[in-house]
Parts: sequence; C-alpha cells; structure tokens
Amino acid sequence: MSIPPPPGPHQPQGPYAPQQFHPAWGPPPYGAYPRQPPVNGVAIAALVLGILCFVPAVGLVLGLIALGQIKRKGERGKGLAVAGSVLSSIGLALWVVSLSTGAAADFWQGFRDAARGEGTAYALAEGQCFNTPSGSLEGVTFDVDKVPCGKEHDGEVFAVFELPGGSYPGDDEITRAADDKCYALQDDYAMDVWALPADVDVYYLTPTPQSWRVGDREVICLLGSTAERGTLTGSLRNDETTLDEHQLTYLKAARVLNTAMESEPDTEYVEDDLPGHRKWADRVADALTEQAGMLREHSWPADAEQPVTDLVEDLDEARKEWALAAEAGDADTFYEHYDKGYELIDARKTVTAREALGLATTPPAYEEDGGGGEEAPGMEV
Repeated sequence: MSIPPPPGPHQPQGPYAPQQFHPAWGPPPYGAYPRQPPVNGVAIAALVLGILCFVPAVGLVLGLIALGQIKRKGERGKGLAVAGSVLSSIGLALWVVSLSTGAAADFWQGFRDAARGEGTAYALAEGQCFNTPSGSLEGVTFDVDKVPCGKEHDGEVFAVFELPGGSYPGDDEITRAADDKCYALQDDYAMDVWALPADVDVYYLTPTPQSWRVGDREVICLLGSTAERGTLTGSLRNDETTLDEHQLTYLKAARVLNTAMESEPDTEYVEDDLPGHRKWADRVADALTEQAGMLREHSWPADAEQPVTDLVEDLDEARKEWALAAEAGDADTFYEHYDKGYELIDARKTVTAREALGLATTPPAYEEDGGGGEEAPGMEV
C-alpha cells in the first residue's frame, strides 16, 4: 500500500505526481511511479553480526556476499554491507589478538564456569564418581552422570590438575604428562595400593586440540576398571579422610621404601650398569633407615606394637645387606647381598603388622605374560 503526496498549488489531485524528466532520458512510462529498489537482506545481517562482534568471520563473509548481490541486482544497502564488513573485520582482529595474548583463557574460564553444571565432565571434582554415556573410559566424552560412589559407576575422580600454557603439545606429550602426574597423585588418594581391586587402574580426561585453543588445560585423573564393560561399586579412597593416625604413619613410612625401589635402573642385568645399581642400592639402604626410624618413633596400639617391632628388625637387617650391595665391586657380590636384602623386605613379611593395623593383607597381584597373577615383589608396592 502506498501513500500519494499531499496536494499543493502546483500539484494536481490524483494518485501520482507529475514526473520531471530530461529529453535525453526519454519519457517515463505512462502512469508509472518510480519505485526504490529493495534493501539487500544479507547486508542487514552483515551489519547486525558486525555490531554484535560474536561471530565476526561470518559477518565479514556476509558483507562481501551482500556487496556482490547489490551490484548484480541493483539493490540498496551498500552502506550497510560496508559497515558490517568493517565492524566484522575489527571484531576478527580483536579475536586474533585475544588468542595471542591469553585473553582467550579468560573466555574459556568463563565458559568452563558456566559449563560446571550437572552432566558435564567439567563439573567433576576429586572424590566424585560418575558414569559415561558409552560405559567406557576411553575415547572422547563431554557428558557424564554423577552418581553416589556407593552405587555402580564407571570412574572415580582422585585428582584434577592444570597443564602449563603455550601451544598444543600434541596427544603423545599430553598423555605422557597425564600418565606421570596421575600415577604420582594416586598415592595421595589411595595410599594403600593393597586395598585396590586387581582390575583397577588409572585413567584420565585430557584437553582436545579444539578445547586447548580456547584455554582448556585441565586433566582429570580417574580410577576405573580395566575389565571389559567393568564397573566399580564403593569408593576407593583411603587417605587422611578415611584412615586413622596409625594406619597413616605405617603407609607413609612404606611409601619411603616404595619410592626408592621404583628408582631401579632400566637395564635388564646388573652387569650392564653396575655403578647405577650400586647407587640404587644406596638409595634403598637410606630409605630403609628412614622407614625403620619412622616406625620406631611412633606409639603403636598394644596389639600392633610387637608385629611392628618385628618388622623394624627385618628392616634393619635388610638395610645392612643393601648397604653392602652398594659397595659391591662386581656383579656377583652385588647379587649376593641384593638377594638377601630383597628377601628381608618380602611383602609377605608385612602381613602380620598390616592385619594388626586393620589394613589390607593381600599383596597386589600382577599379570605376567598374559597368564595368572604373581604377587608383587618387595615389601610395599
């Protein structure tokens, strides 16, 4: 519907005003009123996106498309398309600067805080248990269902930590970092590895290349079942929140020896690196001295006092053998004292003390060559 111009002293009444024209243009069509071309809709969209600056790349592309359409169709809106393109270009430049200066990390933190609601992996915290949609702890997942640890579940979170910034280090490097840190942090959450089921191992949720680009650096360490479609029931946590002071003292002392034992040289035979094995034996001897001292200084309950005293005597004897191994001049002499020292810290020698303290009494078993389980060597593993 159109509205005609108002009548005036030089304008006759009627639906159309007389048109002025130059003879060179030719006469206008009879009764035609010149209509303005429509405004290009893509140009309007480009301007809106340019103002919002939310998806600047899309606004820039729409602006360029609009300019092409306006030229081809003779539509209006060139100014809108140009303005949208300019604003989108500025927005895009700001996004690039924010990514290079770390401002994107602030954006990611805000996004992650918003995402920390029920049903997302980012909502998981230490001590929580959950299920995944697929029932697996492998692959990529964002959605999880938190459940009480007393119910059947796929995984239990035992630690959360942040990776350092910088460019994406690659899948292998992130896996290596997660592997090293999660296994180390496991000892703080599940201090007594004897209490873990045989099919439980460490898993982790790590950033993807896509989430890394917007600041995601979080690694979530999990305990889960290695059995196919295996699940857990009950919390695996055993630390300061669940253990008494006597159990904690015993396990902290045991960790001293565990750490030293795990530092054994990688060479298969002592002959291949006698100096390295001698240094290792010296570390074990020092650890045995420290462990025995921690156990000797603590006041134990009456029913645990004698078992711990007997254990300390074995530790003292073992220290002597490991110290002699550290001074061995040849591999044969090293093996002689190593065998005696190893026998004195056999895991089974700790069962009586563990039972008196109310700790697990079955040494962990590890599969060997795909066959049956074998008790872990050493006193505490």
